[in-house]
Amino acid sequence: MAKLTKESFIESLKEMSLLEIKELVDAMKEEFGVDPSAVAVAAAPVAGGAAAEEESSTVTVVLTASGDAKVNVIKVVREITGLGLKESKDIVDNLGTIKENISKDEANDIKAKLEEAGATVEFK
Repeated sequence: MAKLTKESFIESLKEMSLLEIKELVDAMKEEFGVDPSAVAVAAAPVAGGAAAEEESSTVTVVLTASGDAKVNVIKVVREITGLGLKESKDIVDNLGTIKENISKDEANDIKAKLEEAGATVEFK
């Protein structure tokens, strides 16, 4: 079986309808057990330049203050990022980036969790 190149895959996507692409994404979820949203976003430019709109709707969540309950903020950062205790503590201590290039909905969920723990967050 010949290896499918990125270029030939993209050419194949150009010939598919949106319904066929959705079915492909669903099949990838089922086959590999992951959400291939990045593949769907990557296919958007092929569908007519919708990627520029998608990029502008992504944000980076940055911690601007850890507040008085630093331990609670560290716990929430660990939960959100899946990092270990030391890495999460470093992010909180250095007021670092929590997550990059995520949807505004996901960013608002993260912001709500962190603010509930006592932190201050901003989007970039």
